[in-house]
Amino acid sequence: MPKPILIVEDDEMQRQMMATLLRRKLDFGCQEASNGREALERLETDQEKSIKLVILDLNMPVMGGMETLEIMQQKYPSIPVIMLTGSKDIDHAVQALRLGALDFITKPYEGDRVIATVKNAFKISTLSKEIARLKHEKDGTFSLVNLIGYDGGLLPTVNAAFKASQSDIPILITGETGTGKEVMAKAIHGQSTRAGKPFIAVNCGAIPAQLVESTLFGHEKGAFTGATDKVIGKFREAEGGTIFLDEIGELPLDTQVKLLRVLQQKEVEPVGAGRPVPVNVRIISATNRDLQKAVEKGTFREDLFFRVNVLQIELPPLRERKQDIPKLINHFIERFCVDEGGVPKAMSDAAEKSLIDHDWPGNVRQLENAINRAMVMSEGNTIEIEDLSALIAQGQESQSPQTPSAPLYNAINIFAQNGHFKTAQDIEREAMELALEHYDHNITKAAKALGMAKSTFYKKMKP
Repeated sequence: MPKPILIVEDDEMQRQMMATLLRRKLDFGCQEASNGREALERLETDQEKSIKLVILDLNMPVMGGMETLEIMQQKYPSIPVIMLTGSKDIDHAVQALRLGALDFITKPYEGDRVIATVKNAFKISTLSKEIARLKHEKDGTFSLVNLIGYDGGLLPTVNAAFKASQSDIPILITGETGTGKEVMAKAIHGQSTRAGKPFIAVNCGAIPAQLVESTLFGHEKGAFTGATDKVIGKFREAEGGTIFLDEIGELPLDTQVKLLRVLQQKEVEPVGAGRPVPVNVRIISATNRDLQKAVEKGTFREDLFFRVNVLQIELPPLRERKQDIPKLINHFIERFCVDEGGVPKAMSDAAEKSLIDHDWPGNVRQLENAINRAMVMSEGNTIEIEDLSALIAQGQESQSPQTPSAPLYNAINIFAQNGHFKTAQDIEREAMELALEHYDHNITKAAKALGMAKSTFYKKMKP
């Protein structure tokens, strides 16, 4: 059982009582320390960053709680601390709150009060991390060190991206679908001298062909039917900052010509305007296609290819950076809790190993989908390997293509936990969830695989 809570208390019986309470009520394992110095040693050697919360007694020998708290706030500010105090220590407890403790519990304590405090501590800690992340994104200061794996599986890529961020040359980010190309582009922007200025992301493949030019470069009022207002376009929205052109290989050829002019002349010409407008933007492009082959086929201009591909950054697939998977798991669990509410769940060793061993054809995005599904399906506070049934089924399917039906029969159990049959509606919904997971949440493909109309699939998925 994972042990995300560290109990620091000099009374062994008190430690064991607290650990038993948390295990029974929250399904959380606990680590123990008898004084502050021992607690700091445990934190120092916690290479996996498994300790997510510290319950810290105020009065202890060797090193007391107040001194320990001060050191923790300097070295481990992201780990929430709950103070454990005697009934006569309230003034000290208030002082501890001023020093950064999240809350305090007085002894003798009530079990329900402890459980509520621990749950709140996890929620507040998770929200604080998400707020900090969103603030970085909003301020345009999300940088390379904020990437999960920047010092692990992404290290070579991050080193190249850091060098690229120090100039304004065009960058082409390549990699398989789901590897995080937009996140990398944001990090390069946040690392550059343009940090704090606008970062505008455009999915070139999602813009209707007839609107690509006006979307990117803007248009004047009355320039075409439906142009009731003047629009400055994405390039001018990004003035002083960075524009990210995702799936640049999907741009129509006539738009490619105008984009080439932007790169060469540093100016855009809005639709219906009489003259070009200067722009000051840094261009980062991305694609999961082979643009060199697109050039050979004539669907992508060679001169534009050389312009956008001044420096290429290749993002590795998740299967080549498996050392980052445990950190990504924790990140997605916390993101899920922020979005859906609730306390972060631990991941059993067997479940974590199965995630690390998986090949992840859909990369980081597929891992996030798998974690979200497991958070919904697991009933306790620990995600077990059984909660990853859809993922396991896919792994079996890839290894045994001659028996495609076997994984699905293994993955869907027609019996509920009480031993009774599930309703047909519940079985159907589980099949739909499995199909969605299998097709990387592509509703069109999932509905077709189950023989449903897309509209029927949407209707049945509604809660």
